[in-house]
Amino acid sequence: MSSGDDVSHQLLALIQSIPAGASNDDLLKGLPDITPESHLAGLNKLLQQGTIELLKKGEKLFYRSKEPKKSVLPKDADNEEKIVYGIIEEGGNKGIWIRDIRLQSNLNMTQLNKILKNLETKKLIKAVKSVNASKKKVYMLYNLEPDRSVSGGAWYQDQDFEAEFVDVLNQQCLRFLQEKRKKAEERRDGPLAVRQLSCCSVKEVHKYISDVGISKVNLDEDDLETILKTVVYDGKAERILVSDGAYVYRAIESPLPPAGLIQMPCGRCPVIKNCSKIGAVTPIKCQYMKDWLD
Repeated sequence: MSSGDDVSHQLLALIQSIPAGASNDDLLKGLPDITPESHLAGLNKLLQQGTIELLKKGEKLFYRSKEPKKSVLPKDADNEEKIVYGIIEEGGNKGIWIRDIRLQSNLNMTQLNKILKNLETKKLIKAVKSVNASKKKVYMLYNLEPDRSVSGGAWYQDQDFEAEFVDVLNQQCLRFLQEKRKKAEERRDGPLAVRQLSCCSVKEVHKYISDVGISKVNLDEDDLETILKTVVYDGKAERILVSDGAYVYRAIESPLPPAGLIQMPCGRCPVIKNCSKIGAVTPIKCQYMKDWLD
């Protein structure tokens, strides 16, 4: 079995051989002996390192190699600065804790803090607060966009969960589903046709939200599917698996109220005492709820 580094090197070599970008099919055909798990892990590692970039052409995803960047460290940088910069660079867009930098560099805290401050002043690195640990910071290269696991994605602003923003999106998505169902029912084409015509793909909902312009941040289809799952959780829509393996959503009129706390995973959650106090528990905030909905 190939090691993680070997798989990454093989994937990178194959991607570099296709300048326009390699699709998943290209990678699977070019390296048939690599397991799907190793394949995914190798791609994620290359993306985190910034060696490749992810492109979308139509409905397909492509991986393209990036031109290797020359070191931006000034020529007069000392060895300690080079070591610390290299460690942070390896952390990619998920960043690295100062404790891990200290352990890997073997520098004392006073010396390390001075180096970090110098690199920040020169805008070579930046400190980013993680939504998973508000009192800690991770360091990454200055020009990198933090991974969602660090920034929280579209649902967080300065580490604060945007509950009102999520609520507005929830209402707008439901409104779109309801209008789609109403138009389907007005056609009077029979129950099966009405059911089919009232179903909406995530792509349709994404286009609607983009056209309405209620969001100041860029939302992708995954973001909107997360919101649609909250509509399902509210008991106001259903999620239907279609033949191509994707899901569509349809507004419903449920005669029963939404599930209570005990019926939801919250009632069995081992860490409920640590749950956020923002109000209603949402599947965006809670990983246990996410897993339940998936």
